[in-house]
Amino acid sequence: MARVRLSVEERRREILGTAVEQIEQRGVAALRVADVAAALGVSSALVLYHFETKEKLVAAAFQYAAESDLARLRSILGRSCSARRRLRAAVQWYSPTGQAKGWRLWIEGWAASLRETELRAVAENLDRRWKAAISEVIAEGVAAGEYVCPDPKVAAWRLTALLDGLAVQATAYAGGLPKRTAQAWAEEALARELGLAPSDLMAD
Repeated sequence: MARVRLSVEERRREILGTAVEQIEQRGVAALRVADVAAALGVSSALVLYHFETKEKLVAAAFQYAAESDLARLRSILGRSCSARRRLRAAVQWYSPTGQAKGWRLWIEGWAASLRETELRAVAENLDRRWKAAISEVIAEGVAAGEYVCPDPKVAAWRLTALLDGLAVQATAYAGGLPKRTAQAWAEEALARELGLAPSDLMAD
């Protein structure tokens, strides 16, 4: 059967989505352009036509995954409900038991970014935007009198650092930290940052 002809933008999205899947399966170091091409049933030359090098493909794939995660985060934080409820939903989604982009992918990205300048810029941009979004909603809750938080920006940094660390523990080490425990600790940390008891965090 003839292959459907895609626009340039559609083809790029198709390649990037497949690259993300291949990185999750193989890791950045083992990934080859030929693996992405084979999974799509196209030539390596076609993949390189759109992205020039493996390094540019990997950086673009992580950017693609990052934008997907950020769009979902914005959707959660933009709901019409209390800031407390929105923050709890974001933590549940982002934590190791949630539905954020596979943590294996991001652990691979962090490791590879130590060597790849382009990928490091993508990771830093994602991290900065995630913290800013969380900080903004924490500040909204403070302004609305929902809770007390002296420094929303610092609270967002502490919270995301904990979530990242819990994700590494739950994902990288088999039989290590149970995901249910990681979820409970994440919610307890959020409650502390907001000056609430865990039961207050869940109340609405």
